[in-house]
Amino acid sequence: MKITLNRINEDFLFECTNTQGNSILLDNTSQPGAKGVSPMESVLMAVAGCSGIDVVSILKKQRQEITDFKAEVEGERILVDDAKPFKSITVKFFLEGNIDPKKALKASELSFEKYCSVSKTLEPNVEIHYEVFVNGTIVDA
Repeated sequence: MKITLNRINEDFLFECTNTQGNSILLDNTSQPGAKGVSPMESVLMAVAGCSGIDVVSILKKQRQEITDFKAEVEGERILVDDAKPFKSITVKFFLEGNIDPKKALKASELSFEKYCSVSKTLEPNVEIHYEVFVNGTIVDA
């Protein structure tokens, strides 16, 4: 796996491109007029995308009918020397469709405990929590 990063303006705007030519823009979002996401926001996006792919894949294999899927991810940061790493991350999945709530919860559990490489990478230092909502109702364990 490899990406390239190219500076595309005179400030902090960077384009990150993978080997397939797909790209995202990173920027210093503390500056006015930022045109990309911050690197730390991209970490939250990576958690959402990685776990989202897992959950959808697992539920599709179980023939669950997903008509809509969204995730909200929030990160709590702490000051460590001059850096502000994440202390904890909370992921909320919102699924709509003909979906067994217990299967949606189990798929989420499998993602975070077994499959999601992004959350597993962060896991030694970051607490990751998740909640699952199916058709507007939170799913309890």
